[in-house]
Amino acid sequence: MTIILITAISILGITGFAWLAGKVLPFRVCPICVGVAGTWIWMLSARLAGFAFDASMPAILLGGSVVGMAYQLEKHLPQGRSALLWKTLFLPTGFGAAYGLIVPHWSLLAMAVAALLLLAAVFFVPRHHSERNSAAVEKLERDMKKCC
Repeated sequence: MTIILITAISILGITGFAWLAGKVLPFRVCPICVGVAGTWIWMLSARLAGFAFDASMPAILLGGSVVGMAYQLEKHLPQGRSALLWKTLFLPTGFGAAYGLIVPHWSLLAMAVAALLLLAAVFFVPRHHSERNSAAVEKLERDMKKCC
């Protein structure tokens, strides 16, 4: 029960600090996102530093952060990219990365992060159409207009 109280106080404190910082920062920041992420970061750091710490609470918070990242990034998907496919691929991969971080299993974490970077490249890097193709399309359009 103590861990829940510590977690709640931490989230509230870090969220409050992030909210105040957001008033002076030149960019927007989600205070609750910072509060949750800040809490699992210090909890995980304490655990990795050797403190006896149950991994359940940071695992729960980290899972929430994975879902939050998927939804925040979804807002920035280029038009024509499937939000459902994005979340379907991102969430299990992100949970794998979270597991690799919590356990810790560094090779799993590295593979999951590499897969997340590949997903980001596939979904967010704009597709370039070659000049030759667009010139060919324009020529076909002109020819079709002349036809009729």
